[in-house]
Amino acid sequence: MLRKIRIVLAVLFFVGITLLLAGIGGKWWGWMAKLQFLPSCLALNFAVVAGILLLTVLLGRIYCSVICPMGVFQDFVIWMRRQGGLLLHKINERRLRRYAAARKAGENVEKPSTIKREVKHFEFSKERKWVRYPVLVLTIVAIAAGLQVIVAMIAPYSAYGRMVRAAVGLGNGESLAPALLVVAAVTFVAITLCAWLWGRAYCNTVCPVGTLLGFFSGHFSLMHIKIDESKCTACGRCGRGCKSSCIDMDAHTVDYSRCVDCFDCIGRCKEKAISFGFGKPEAKKADAPAKECPDTGRRQFVMTAALLGGAAISAKAQQAHLDGGLADIVPKSNPARTERLVPFGAESVDDFYSRCTACQLCVSNCPNHVLRPSTDLKHLLQPEMGYENGFCRPECTLCSEICPSGAIKPVTREQKLATHIGRATVNLDLCVSALGQDSCGNCASRCPVGAIRMVVDQESGRKVPAVSEEICIGCGACEFLCPSRPISAITVNGLAVHHE
Repeated sequence: MLRKIRIVLAVLFFVGITLLLAGIGGKWWGWMAKLQFLPSCLALNFAVVAGILLLTVLLGRIYCSVICPMGVFQDFVIWMRRQGGLLLHKINERRLRRYAAARKAGENVEKPSTIKREVKHFEFSKERKWVRYPVLVLTIVAIAAGLQVIVAMIAPYSAYGRMVRAAVGLGNGESLAPALLVVAAVTFVAITLCAWLWGRAYCNTVCPVGTLLGFFSGHFSLMHIKIDESKCTACGRCGRGCKSSCIDMDAHTVDYSRCVDCFDCIGRCKEKAISFGFGKPEAKKADAPAKECPDTGRRQFVMTAALLGGAAISAKAQQAHLDGGLADIVPKSNPARTERLVPFGAESVDDFYSRCTACQLCVSNCPNHVLRPSTDLKHLLQPEMGYENGFCRPECTLCSEICPSGAIKPVTREQKLATHIGRATVNLDLCVSALGQDSCGNCASRCPVGAIRMVVDQESGRKVPAVSEEICIGCGACEFLCPSRPISAITVNGLAVHHE
């Protein structure tokens, strides 16, 4: 029953978060993103962090099997591995039954060859502290130093977000940044192979969230898996099926720092010698040497290095745009800006990038395609703003509503209209009105706050745009709607610190 409840809850969370990261139902599933542990830490959401820690102290690492989408994704891969083994077993049995029936009927038939089952059972292995805790320390130091690109590469929620974003973008025929595609592909292959071969090795070796929650679970958990030695027949089914490789079948003990409370072992034990409840963890027996499987730590380390190395490959994506959906025009290019643009609600450039985990949630849900993953190494895959494909509409506050890490704080429409995130500047050498090619005025007529007006240039006598810096909020409507190609005559430069 416990296993069925866990699976139902895990499926609900997994589907909801996947749809959210795909840009579907942001207002319905947004609360699920805010329950992710690492983004909640960065958002200083003490209520969620305390709630997850209390849940871990009470039940163990149930968070890793229910709420974390990367954990549930690995469980799905492991389930596929088991189904593959069962399918091969059924094929072999069917062939042997046909052979036996033919022999019984007196037919002279050759014994069929069976398909070798490549799927192996899991085996107990010791905790690899030499990997777990250095990665946890590296993550903490990176957060403190503002090196969010390191956090983004390791964090499970961010990694899963990139995988979903890349898959959805490719399915929709979008032109995605090569850096995003490479990192997402490396992450998918690494996590899938790791789960297929070694179960939850990523969670118990690389994932900093798993290590931190494992510390609380291993030392303070009140409820956990227990083995009744009086009922145990040493059949080994529990250990061979443990995807965390944390059940020592010889010593009849469980490493609670790595157990993710999947409850598979309870269902596999026919003698009902395994249960879940209150009680102190059993001490390991001195006379029962631990049986360790072949060293997989080195292979796991290499796989993690490949994940991080893939992040070093970056390039800029090129996108075409249709004017009104009728005629192809020269695509716009992102102009050089004196300061980066970050969304309304970010408060400042430094605060935004110190909290952002590059989960791609805001990118997937931005209806105006203003946000896209950055391709420079300092802020690799963290969002940046650009106005080649649209502008930040004052009525849209979706990214601030769903951001789980506090990088984009909630804002209202009224607050957006009163907040300055950038300032528009005019290059008269590119302006079609200043050049006498057309009497344009798009920027002045479309500015939502009236920060631009057309004035007469004393030298040429032509009307040219003038920007009121005190009024301009940096929404980018003028830059996007400017007909100058490939660089707009108006460029919005970001403000290091946003102000009202």
